[in-house]
Amino acid sequence: MSKPDDSDKAENGGPSAIEQYLVKDPERFALNMARMIEQAGKAASAWTEPREKGEVRDHVAEPVVDMVKTFSKLSEYWLGDPQRALEAQTRLFAGYMTVWANAIQKVNPNAEAPQDAVQPERGDKRFQDPEWGRNAFFDFLKQAYLVTSRWANELVEHAEGLDEHTRHKASFYVKQVSNAIAPSNFILTNPELFRETMASNGENLVRGMKMLAEDIAAGRGDLKLRQADYTPFEIGKNIATTPGKVIGRSDVAEIIQYDPATETVLKRPLLICPPWINKFYILDLNPQKSFIRWAIEQGHTVFVISWINPDERHGAKGWEAYIREGLQFGLDMVEKATGEKEVNAIGYCVGGTLLGAALALLAQEGDHRIKSATFFTTQVDFTYAGDLKVFVDEDQVAAVERSMSEKGYLDGTKMATAFNMLRSGDLIWPYVVNNYMRGKEPLPFDLLYWNSDSTRMAAANHSFYLRNCYLENNLSRGVMELAGRKVSLADITIPVYNLATKEDHIAPALSVFLGSQFFGGDVEYVMAGSGHIAGVVNPPAARKYQYWTGGKPVGDFNAWLAAAHEHPGSWWTHWQHWIENQDDIRVPARKPGKRMKTLGDAPGSYVKVRV
Repeated sequence: MSKPDDSDKAENGGPSAIEQYLVKDPERFALNMARMIEQAGKAASAWTEPREKGEVRDHVAEPVVDMVKTFSKLSEYWLGDPQRALEAQTRLFAGYMTVWANAIQKVNPNAEAPQDAVQPERGDKRFQDPEWGRNAFFDFLKQAYLVTSRWANELVEHAEGLDEHTRHKASFYVKQVSNAIAPSNFILTNPELFRETMASNGENLVRGMKMLAEDIAAGRGDLKLRQADYTPFEIGKNIATTPGKVIGRSDVAEIIQYDPATETVLKRPLLICPPWINKFYILDLNPQKSFIRWAIEQGHTVFVISWINPDERHGAKGWEAYIREGLQFGLDMVEKATGEKEVNAIGYCVGGTLLGAALALLAQEGDHRIKSATFFTTQVDFTYAGDLKVFVDEDQVAAVERSMSEKGYLDGTKMATAFNMLRSGDLIWPYVVNNYMRGKEPLPFDLLYWNSDSTRMAAANHSFYLRNCYLENNLSRGVMELAGRKVSLADITIPVYNLATKEDHIAPALSVFLGSQFFGGDVEYVMAGSGHIAGVVNPPAARKYQYWTGGKPVGDFNAWLAAAHEHPGSWWTHWQHWIENQDDIRVPARKPGKRMKTLGDAPGSYVKVRV
C-alpha cells in the first residue's frame, strides 16, 4: 500500500484516517493474538470442566425453542399471503437502496452530504463516535443495521392475528436479537474498537479474554458478567452499614432491628418485607442513599426481614413457609422486642406481593397486627405485568420447574440474566464491549455491586409465584390458596400506600394502578419518576425526579395521570406525612437487645451468603 499523502493526516497532527486502522507493530500484534488464544483456551476450559464433571447441565435449548416457536408464528402471518410477503420485502429492499445510495453519495467528494435513511433512537449511545457518520464503511453498516432492526420491529407491530402474549414475546426476542447483532458489538465493525485494537496491537483483546475466563470461572461454568469493580465493597463495612442487631433467625429469614437515631420514636414499629429475588440492602446501600437510615431519622423503629439465600435444604419451602417463618415470624419478633401489637409494614416488589397475600390470609385468621401497608412497586394483579411476563407461559414454567427439581432451587445467575435481558442494551452489551473487547475494568458502583449479588430461588416458592401470579393471576381473582384457604385482597381493609414508578419495566405503573382496586380499604396511589430502583431509592437530599398524587386510583389510568398533581423531588416525605396521619403517637426510643437477647450485629449472616 502506498504511503498516505498529507491530505489524509488528521487535523490535530495525529495519524491519518487510514493509519488509524493499520497494525502498528506486526510482531507484537501476532504475539498478542497468540496470548489471546491462550486466554481463550482458559475460558473454554472454565466452561467445559463443570459440564464434564456433571456440575452444570445446560438448558439453553429451551429458551431457544421458545424463540423459534414465537418467530414461526410471526412468520406464518407474513408468509401466509404472498402479497403481504412482497410488501414486507419491498419495504426492506427500499430501505437498503436508500442506504446504498447514501453510501455512494458519501464517497463522492463533490456531492452534498445525504440525509440518513434512519436515525438512532434518542438516547442510543452506541453510535456516538464521529466515524459512524464520517466514514462511509461504518456509516453504511450503521444505517443497514438500523433499517433492518426497525423493519423487524415493524413486522411485529403490524402482524395481525397474534395474541398479545405472542406479540409481547416476539417484540422482546426481536429486541434481544437486534441488540446482539449490532455492529457496535464487534471489533471489525466498530470504529472505536477497531482503532483501540490497532493502537494497542491487540493487547485489549488479551485483557478482555482474560476477564472472560475469570468471569466464566466465577460463574462456575456460566458467564457471570461483571458490571462494576466489586473489590472496594464489603457488606457490613461500606455497604449495608446502618447499625443494628439481629434479633431473630428462622430457616428462611433473619430479623434485624436497627438502632434508633432520635430520642422519641413513633409508637408503631415499621417492618420491611423486601423481595427475596434480590437482597434487602438495596434499601441500605450507603448512608446517603439508605431508606432504612432515613426512616430511622424520621423516628421509626425499623425492622427488616433478611431472607435466606436458599439451597437444596429449602426446596420445599413455599409461600406459606415464607409467610409463617418470615413475615409472621417478623411480627412476633417485633412484638417481643417492643411489646407493640400494632405495626406499619412495607413490602417491596415480590416482597410486597407476599405481603398482600399474607395480609389477606391473616385477615381471615384474625391476626390484625399490621395496621397500615405500604407497597413499593408491587403487583397484586398481573394482567398488565411487565416484561418478565415474556418468560412465563405453561411451557416455560414447566421447563423452569424441571430445572429446579434437580437441585431444589433455581440458580441465581438464571434470574440475574433474566433481569439483565429486560434492559440488555444497558445491562449486557455495553459491558460485553467494555470488558471483553476493550479489555477495560468497569468502575466501582455500589448499585451494580448489589445487582450482581444474585440469590437463588427455592423451588416450591418460585413455582408457586410463577403459577399463581404471572401465569394464573390467582391473587387478584381471589382464588389463591394458602393454608387451606382461598385468600381475597378485599379482606385487606387497612390503609394502603401504593407506590408505582413511571418507567418501571418490572411492575408497570398501569399494573400497580389497576391492582389498587382489589384492596378492601382506602388506597393512596402515588407514582414516582424514574424506574423500579431509582424511583424508590430517591432520598430527598438528592433533589431528583418527581412524584404524582391524585384522586382515588379508579377508572382510566391515563385520565388519572392527566389530572394528577406533579411534585418535585422525592416521595419519601409525602409517605412520612401519610404514615403520621395514620398514627403519630411517640414513645421513648427503643434500643435492640433491651427486651431480648440478640444474635449478632446487622446486617446479619444470611445476607452475606453469595452464589
